[in-house]
Amino acid sequence: MPRMIFLNLPVTDLKRATAFYEAIGATRNPQFSDDTGSCMVFSEAIYAMLTTHDKFRQFTPKPIADAKTSNQVLFCLSADSRNEVDEIVGKAAAAGGVADPSPKDEYSFMYGRSFEDPDGHMWGVNWLDMAAVPAKPAMANA
Repeated sequence: MPRMIFLNLPVTDLKRATAFYEAIGATRNPQFSDDTGSCMVFSEAIYAMLTTHDKFRQFTPKPIADAKTSNQVLFCLSADSRNEVDEIVGKAAAAGGVADPSPKDEYSFMYGRSFEDPDGHMWGVNWLDMAAVPAKPAMANA
């Protein structure tokens, strides 16, 4: 069985958040979803658990950060092509997200863009041509 990752994201409007993630290509798994959370499946190994703030508070005593004003993590999804990067970011913007809140990554071997979901969670989408990656990429010096 492959190792899996479950991102747990607090959201202010579960229906809106679920619709947003469906619009960018994730599917809702009803087996692990209810009126307090939606299990959004990106692949066999990647899941985003969208939860109401009340549900999220059951897992941590720490305050919930406002992702629109602060940032703790950045998520990144891989894409199969430069076009797919643009398609995913375009779908995110059309579904109510913010396209390109961060500068684009543009290298000969890599292309990346970003989006912000309606709750402010930041996502990157990157295409990488492994055959063209230099031994020491220029971005490693940054």
